[in-house]
Order: sequence, then C-alpha cells, then structure tokens
Amino acid sequence: VQLQASGGGSVQAGGSLRLSCAASGGTITGYYMGWFRQAPGKEREFVATISYLGNSKTYADSVRGRFTVSRDNAKNTVYLQMNMLKPEDTAAYYCAKANSLSSIEREYMRWGQGTQVTVSS
Repeated sequence: VQLQASGGGSVQAGGSLRLSCAASGGTITGYYMGWFRQAPGKEREFVATISYLGNSKTYADSVRGRFTVSRDNAKNTVYLQMNMLKPEDTAAYYCAKANSLSSIEREYMRWGQGTQVTVSS
C-alpha cells in the first residue's frame, strides 16, 4: 500500500487545516494509523494515532485538545483535523501504518510522502 498525505498549506496562527492520508494499492483496514511531523533541523515526532476501528486514539501532549485524528475505512483515508494552529506546528506532516497503537516511530511502516504545514504568527 502507498500512502499520500495532502491538505497542507499556509495559515495564520489560530487557523485550521485538515490533512488527509489516502491509501492506494492496498487497504488501511486492520491497521493502526499514525501521524508524525518533522520541522526543519529537528527529528520526526509523533503527533497522533488511531486504532483500526477508530475507537482508540492517542495524541502528543503538544497537540492534545487542538488536533483530532479520524478515519474512514470505506474511503481508505485517515484525517488529521488541526485547529488553533500555532507557529510551532510548522512542519512536514507524514502518515504511516502500524500493527499497534504506538507513538514510537520505528513501529510504523509504509511511510507516505509528507505535506507541508506552515503557520505564521
């Protein structure tokens, strides 16, 4: 399966964006899906993850209460709704799949191409 993130862009602080992660050539059904981000000069960091049924979610402390992860297995797509964006949210955002609800990068596979989010103050 190939994963492609989209929906990034440039917004002002306090604004919102919704990212999508579409799968092709396979299914995301049965997999946990995660979002990570990487800012320039920094290591990639965990953002959020969702179970394969969508009933369990985990968030990084830095985004909890502002970001919401969801999925539509029928559409083979995972979403990341980002509200109250801050300049420190500026990064390339990536999606990937895993076999467990994890915040550990090495447990994820099939990384998709990222989408850039830029938040200005």
